Amino acid sequence: MSEIAGILEYAFFRNALAAAILTSILSAMVGTYIVSRKIVFISGGITHASFGGIGMAYFFGLNPFLGAAIFAVFSATGIEWISQKGKVREDSAIAILWSLGMALGIIFVFMTPGYTPDLMSFLFGNILSVTHSDLYLLLAFCLVAALFFWIFYRPIVNTAFDPEFALIMGIPVAFFRYTMSVMIALAIVLSIRSVGIILVLSLFTVPQITAMLFTRNFASVIPLAAFWGILGSVLGLFASYLLDIPSGAAIICMLTLQFLLVKLVVIVREGVNRKRKGDGDF
Repeated sequence: MSEIAGILEYAFFRNALAAAILTSILSAMVGTYIVSRKIVFISGGITHASFGGIGMAYFFGLNPFLGAAIFAVFSATGIEWISQKGKVREDSAIAILWSLGMALGIIFVFMTPGYTPDLMSFLFGNILSVTHSDLYLLLAFCLVAALFFWIFYRPIVNTAFDPEFALIMGIPVAFFRYTMSVMIALAIVLSIRSVGIILVLSLFTVPQITAMLFTRNFASVIPLAAFWGILGSVLGLFASYLLDIPSGAAIICMLTLQFLLVKLVVIVREGVNRKRKGDGDF
């Protein structure tokens, strides 16, 4: 306990804890929409396509996260446009942008003169490098996302589950889908610092799937997903410190372990309930 209390004295670790909490809250909101709409692999395409923006930003001397954000937004809206117009199969569009983004990122990083940037922090995350400005940006976007979900909760749910019915009700489905695509893209880019490009998709799906073991109600899944996300992220962060392992990988492993343990408990409880009902039958 003294060792854990000691690490909390360092500002970089407190920043990492704050980032873990804020990222978990953000991923709970956006990730619940992703899982409900069954667009997990679209999010994967956006995530990996953003690497192209990172490489191009390095080449042109810009902020790599700005490049990732621009590339991710264009990829997200592009996939949404393709899926709506139906000119190209959705999975094909995802595969094209996924591979193109990664390829462009590698090419532009290779072409960047001088010092070659460390790509490991982008691929696997480095939450311990989060700064105060990163936290302010993350907090601001969390508040914007929460306000958007609070004001437009019903249209978001309707467009996620039944877009045809939403159109009949007069809801501008295209507007909400494109807006949510942009929000997904920006949320993913802001989460790259914490867990990296390769692992960020798990942060937007595993806590939500864990929450859905208890409820399928959209409004109820969000706070539950936030709880499991925060718990797993904080435990993973401490585990990474104690075991001296990469923080992003430790967080995802902890989130997955949580899901497996909770799933096991649910299975055992259901088995016990069935046995009790069976014992009560004549």
